[in-house]
Parts: sequence; structure tokens; C-alpha cells
Amino acid sequence: MNIDNKKGAEKEMDLDPIWNQFIGHLVDNEEISQASLKKITGIPFIYIHYSQKENEKNNLFLLIKKAASRSMRGKQLHCETIFVRQENQLFVFRHRFYVPQQKMFCCGNLCPDCILFRS
Repeated sequence: MNIDNKKGAEKEMDLDPIWNQFIGHLVDNEEISQASLKKITGIPFIYIHYSQKENEKNNLFLLIKKAASRSMRGKQLHCETIFVRQENQLFVFRHRFYVPQQKMFCCGNLCPDCILFRS
């Protein structure tokens, strides 16, 4: 029995188009000569050849954030980027897109995102 066909079952979001857009947006930058995605034990890593002379990691983080935000536009997604290592012009980051967890019930702690405040 296919779980996607059950009534009330939540469908899993297909992130492949998001990843393809994201890598495309990264490569569109002049400073980035090549970008690729590798999944190792299910964890996505992005490998970026960054041709900036100063090798400013902060500028590269900004480029990644901009590319991710363009890819996530119109969808309820968040992303997380963690620097892993650098070898000359090659930068490796652990990057993931994820759907935010939403509360399903009131816990009674008067949280600002309480389900009782939703319209």
C-alpha cells in the first residue's frame, strides 16, 4: 500500500527541484566557477570552487544565503549552512533545506507562536 495515497497522510516534499535551482543560482555568480552537491550517508554537502582572491568565507556565506533564498522563494522552507573545510579554492559546506516544525497543540506556556493565536 502506498502511503501517499492514504487519506490524511502528509506528502513528503520533493527537494530535488530546489537543489537544482540552488546549484544553478550559485553557479550564476561570477566568483563561483563550479558548484556541486554530494550526499554522503544522506547528509548533503556542497562543494564550491570560489575564485575570490582573499578567500573571504563571509562573502561566500552571503552568496550561499542569497542563492538559497531565491530557491526557497514561495515555499515554506528554511535552510542551514555549516562550514566544513577549505582546500585552496575549494570550499565544502554542509547545507540542508528543511520544513519548519509547527506546533500541533497548545502546551499552556503562553508561547508567542501558540496554535491558539492562528486564524
